[in-house]
Amino acid sequence: MLIFPAIDIRGGKAVRLYKGDFSQETVFGEPEEMAAKWEALGGQYLHLVDLDGARAGKSINLDVVKKIIAKVNIPVELGGGIRTMENIDEVLAAGVQRVILGSVAAKNPALVKEACAKYGERVVVGIDAKDGIVAVDGWEVSGNVEVGALAREMAKAGVKTIIYTDISRDGTLEGVNVEATAKLARESGIKVVASGGVKSIDDIKALLPYEKDGIEGVIVGKSIYTGSLDLSEAIKVASGAEE
Repeated sequence: MLIFPAIDIRGGKAVRLYKGDFSQETVFGEPEEMAAKWEALGGQYLHLVDLDGARAGKSINLDVVKKIIAKVNIPVELGGGIRTMENIDEVLAAGVQRVILGSVAAKNPALVKEACAKYGERVVVGIDAKDGIVAVDGWEVSGNVEVGALAREMAKAGVKTIIYTDISRDGTLEGVNVEATAKLARESGIKVVASGGVKSIDDIKALLPYEKDGIEGVIVGKSIYTGSLDLSEAIKVASGAEE
């Protein structure tokens, strides 16, 4: 199972939000320095979020993303406000390995289908939800669609991987929503990356038995910034090197 260290970018800085609330922000420094740190600790894949982009509806911090790509030797994926084919082209041309489509997946499935036809598995869909209902536009609006229904529609569009975030747990260190994540993987038939609420090594261990259901990885954010989760240990456990 892959561990994805997360770097959320706002105003050119690496930050963390509490439950996606822009008014509850902690700044952790320069994104490229954080990227180098997570790579040095064994990180295999970086999960980048352009928070300004999520609000603006287009990539805002692409220059920062390019600095990160120049600094590390591991692949990165990027999400946050990417809602047009032109923006997808631009992001992937910048050196990003996987582009994450979020709000647009619920609003414009045809774009997802077009992107998958062009870029295949380099297109990932991020489904952010609260109480099983999809949220859009930087988590501030309900998408009025049930998570499973959207996932099945994305499968038909050609999507191979979904990142599932339980907003009610994001940045809270309350523990990952294992049951909902595993259920989504089983019902959609798509590989799922878990996100939101990871606190400690126990969360990584709790997810491992569900790899067989299609959970291929987990995004770790606040836990590795606060030290409640040791990234190197998490990677060892996730790879099966440590029981």
